[in-house]
Amino acid sequence: MSARDFLVEIGTEELPPKALPELERAFRDGVAAGVDAAGLTHGAIESFAAPRRLAVLVRALATRQPEQQIRRRGPPVSAAFDAAGQPTRAASAFADSCGVGLGELTRVREGKGEFLFYSGRKAGAETATLLPAIVQAALDQLPIPRRMRWGAGDAQFVRPVHWIVLLFGGEALPVTLLDTAAGNATRGHRFHAPAPIALAAPADYADALRSRGKVLASFGERREKIRAGVEAAAAGIGGRAILNESLLDEVTALVEWPVAVTGRFEDRFLELPRELLISTLQDHQRYFAVEDADGRLTPWFITVSNIESREPAQVRAGNERVVRPRLADAAFFWQQDRREPLAARLPGLDAVTFQAKLGSLGAKAKRIVAISESISTFLGWNVAPAARAALLAKCDLLTALVGEFPDLQGIMGAYYAAADGEPAVVAAAIREHYLPRGAGDALPETGPGTAVALADRLDTLAGIFAIGQKPTGTRDPFGLRRAAIGVLRILIEKRIDLDLRAVIDAAVALQPVRSTSAADEVYGYVMERLRAYYLEQPGTRYTTEMIDAVLATAPRAPLDFDARLTALADFLARPEATSLAAANKRIANILKKAEGFTPAAVETSLLREPAERALAAAIAKATPDVAAAVAKRDYAAALSGIATLHGAVDDFFDGVMVNDSDEALRRNRLSLIASLQALVSGIADLSRLPG
Repeated sequence: MSARDFLVEIGTEELPPKALPELERAFRDGVAAGVDAAGLTHGAIESFAAPRRLAVLVRALATRQPEQQIRRRGPPVSAAFDAAGQPTRAASAFADSCGVGLGELTRVREGKGEFLFYSGRKAGAETATLLPAIVQAALDQLPIPRRMRWGAGDAQFVRPVHWIVLLFGGEALPVTLLDTAAGNATRGHRFHAPAPIALAAPADYADALRSRGKVLASFGERREKIRAGVEAAAAGIGGRAILNESLLDEVTALVEWPVAVTGRFEDRFLELPRELLISTLQDHQRYFAVEDADGRLTPWFITVSNIESREPAQVRAGNERVVRPRLADAAFFWQQDRREPLAARLPGLDAVTFQAKLGSLGAKAKRIVAISESISTFLGWNVAPAARAALLAKCDLLTALVGEFPDLQGIMGAYYAAADGEPAVVAAAIREHYLPRGAGDALPETGPGTAVALADRLDTLAGIFAIGQKPTGTRDPFGLRRAAIGVLRILIEKRIDLDLRAVIDAAVALQPVRSTSAADEVYGYVMERLRAYYLEQPGTRYTTEMIDAVLATAPRAPLDFDARLTALADFLARPEATSLAAANKRIANILKKAEGFTPAAVETSLLREPAERALAAAIAKATPDVAAAVAKRDYAAALSGIATLHGAVDDFFDGVMVNDSDEALRRNRLSLIASLQALVSGIADLSRLPG
């Protein structure tokens, strides 16, 4: 079957930079899904994204669908013909829908009925006729929160559309999408090459834009060119660029023809805190800061221009002129904020609402203090620095700098605390209490910082659950999922053995809203996040069933959960694990069906069969060692002790009828297997494992 390359390009006003990578991915995936659903064979699929365009190139796309085998079952024969044997409306309608006469239908018997049946072939559609609908469907499914209209038309898109390319081989498809007639002409750089650029073939797209349009259409290629240009510019002034990856993505989404330009600001601004200076350059100006070989900031920055100017000195001067007032504002706010100590803002927290039903930030700060003290006491840490840091942790939210740079909360608080003469450990804890801020972020290093980080998250979880606003679906306005994962990461990765359930109970009790279910809900919610935490680890050896088996034991500490899960995964690699898991599943099913049964002590006088006597003896022998190992959280040793029972368990189920007609024997045997279940369930519920 013949094939041609296919190109679709949507040319627009400047697209939202932070959304551009996701729009590119979604458009590519949508087109790929469309051609696959149509049964069209194809080669590689490439995507392109630049500030004014989204494009997808499909290599070697079949020019026609393959011939389709059609097999359709129609109405029952009893409904297709009346008593006189004449076809009814149901029969003729089915034949019409198949495009054939009644005589071309056959009959087929399925189950107890006989039905009309059609079998035939249908020629595949021309690909050129299918592509407009495929592209439109991909556009309709783009993740655009709010679409806009422009001009007098009814089309809606993320930005106004100015041109569309729909090129199949050398043929421009004559269709209209988004109120715009498609053609074979793209457009180059807004200033360097604004005239239309005709494309002879889809494969010419990227090269034509690069050579004739001054546009690097590939997001990845453009990103690497920016990285290389910024690094070279920094090296040229004897420094090293601070390459923030999210900033690199954003700059890539803002320029089509990147040119790195160096600039300089006044040395006096180097007196500002490092994070403040970098944030001013990155967040406000999208500039890359430059540090020296020792990691100290220099008065240089690098910006990425979207034009290749004939007068680069003017471009540099313009950027220096723009950044100067930004840095001056930051310096002013820094000086103003330091006119009063951080602690002087404590009364102001009482005037700021955290949540209407949960009170002010001041009330939240007091709860964080109490929870931090409980955590520190439980873990044997120094209580005083954690309590002081917890009290001051939210004060920097009232500073001018954090109001201007919200991402610096905690960081500026640490600087202000240090400047006020607070102990270094208190300042560090204020900085650390927001950690981890996201997946893969660093964890707090100090004990007080760890205590406050946990207390802050647990207070938020407890409060929001207490007022009945737990996350539902995709809605999580208070970031509770992130808070729960943060708690788990801190406790597991820092190997902190904290009774999480006890701390949750304390946090819920401190809330101004009383709730009898919030503690259970918070505990369940946090522990359920363990599923994603373990399953999403690269090369994980854990399964959903293993996690369910351990969660069923309701361990009070995440570190205890981790120990159980690790031991269970090791145990399941042993050959006897399969039979024990199967036996536990069987025991669970038997006990579930035993109505009115309550386990009791096993009566040795009622053990009649050799296999049941052997199992009872094996359980009695293993129980002390298993219980001692569980008490020490040596779950590997406990499971090894349970593994010694597998032979006796297999013999029991092979030779003993549990549900004996003699009620006394039946209840004694049920108690025997219940004792085995109780022994195992102290570690994990093996009945939840496959087998």
